[in-house]
Amino acid sequence: MRAGIETVYCPPPAFGSLAASGLNSLAEILLTNDDGVHAPGIVILADALSKVGRVTVVAPDREKSASSQSLTLHDPIRCDAVAERRYSVSGTPSDCVILALHYLLPKRPDLVISGINRGPNLGRDIGYSGTVAGAVEGANHDIPAFAVSLAMSTEYQYEAAAQFSASLAEKMLESPLPKGSILNVNVPAPPIKGVRITVQGKRNIRNLIVENTDPRGRKYFWLDQDLHMPEAEENPASDYLAVTEGYVSLTPLRIDRTNYDLAETMATWPASLFKETISVTQ
Repeated sequence: MRAGIETVYCPPPAFGSLAASGLNSLAEILLTNDDGVHAPGIVILADALSKVGRVTVVAPDREKSASSQSLTLHDPIRCDAVAERRYSVSGTPSDCVILALHYLLPKRPDLVISGINRGPNLGRDIGYSGTVAGAVEGANHDIPAFAVSLAMSTEYQYEAAAQFSASLAEKMLESPLPKGSILNVNVPAPPIKGVRITVQGKRNIRNLIVENTDPRGRKYFWLDQDLHMPEAEENPASDYLAVTEGYVSLTPLRIDRTNYDLAETMATWPASLFKETISVTQ
């Protein structure tokens, strides 16, 4: 158990009645998000996935967007059962997955799904995403996982993304991903033309610092972004272009961040470099 995780506040679930009913043969699906346990996206997705397997929702008690794969290490994590097989956690999406795997679930899930996020997770934003981090945490435990987001900024429509996620879950239960892999799914607004296998886009994002003053005269800053849709030189296989043109973007990602091409280049560096002794002066 990782430091800072406190289990006393969250009673483990009672699965006796489920086992007695014969439901224990169903696939076990762990569902999390970064918009919060009561967000409409996770509620609608849980309902759609219930036709595929037995769903347990373990999600933050409030919005944790842009939390990436952060962990709560210096405060206790509080957990409350808000409904049957539905838990509210005072931590990040990664906290939720760890707590579920090491305490809440009676057995290892067959699939970890994170979403449906309210807004896109494309290109370089993937590194900030708490939604994607929930799936990554599942993959870190060698469990097949995917993250799903809405590639729209207003009038969020979850139904198509939920239906697609259910179909994708069935496929992944039948043919699990290789260990250390996840899928990042972005679903555009209807009408949807189809599905594309894409690559992570490289759209430039300009971070903005908005300065202001509070009522007591103290300066504060608000982080924002200036987002640009794809330009002509954008990779035609990018996730951005797929959703812009009305396609579901399905991007395979690896947890291993090793740059193997660079490693091969480094192997040609002078041998003398690797014989150097580094001394530290006190």
